[in-house]
Amino acid sequence: MADVHALAAALDEATRDVRAIPKLTGRTPLDVATAYAVQRAGIERRRRRGERLAGVKMGFTSRAKMVQMGVDDVIWGLLTDGMAAGPSVDVSRLVHPRIEPEIAYLIGREVRSAAEVESAVAGVAVGFEVLDSRYEDFAFTLPDVIADNASAARFGVGAWHAPRDLSNAGLLLEIDGRPVQTGSSAAILGDPARSLRAAARLALGAGMTLEPGWIVLAGAATAAVPLPKDAHVRVVGAGLGAVEVTT
Repeated sequence: MADVHALAAALDEATRDVRAIPKLTGRTPLDVATAYAVQRAGIERRRRRGERLAGVKMGFTSRAKMVQMGVDDVIWGLLTDGMAAGPSVDVSRLVHPRIEPEIAYLIGREVRSAAEVESAVAGVAVGFEVLDSRYEDFAFTLPDVIADNASAARFGVGAWHAPRDLSNAGLLLEIDGRPVQTGSSAAILGDPARSLRAAARLALGAGMTLEPGWIVLAGAATAAVPLPKDAHVRVVGAGLGAVEVTT
């Protein structure tokens, strides 16, 4: 049987030491349920250091990624306030930093069922997520990436706007003024609202509720791209303004 706390410690230490490690499944059998237990144990280590839960991030929200990984459902990870990027991201503290544009939802009240999550949204925004797999060569299986908190590293959001239909909002990712990715929010399960409902469903299934003030990152609207040092990144969402970050 996998030692959940030892595996969580290995990932946590790799994160803090900025060091890639072999994937966990290379040393021990790991199923999805145990991988989520490792993920939660890793988050608990962060909480013991003073970080607070700040929301949920969704992964595998494109059909192509599901097919690639051989799954038929999304995955999720947890965000803490220690992952909030602010105006800059120190990429020297990350192993394999990559960035992707996101649609973000602000939860306004406690969500007790997936059916009510949309009515609980207090705001929407354009955002970004910085991914950072802690595994060598950015290579992993499904349980590995779940255990690694779905590769969560940093995140940021722009100004909040009143809730609205975001089923086909254009998104642009620029690095140093050059467009590097363009896409539509429709790439997120056909409508990011579906990802929002999945976030509530998965959280409730794990015995958690989405809390007031939490952020849900609905998933990538484009492929993630490497995040270089000394760069200026700008993500623009149609009708949502922009969010910027430097490295």
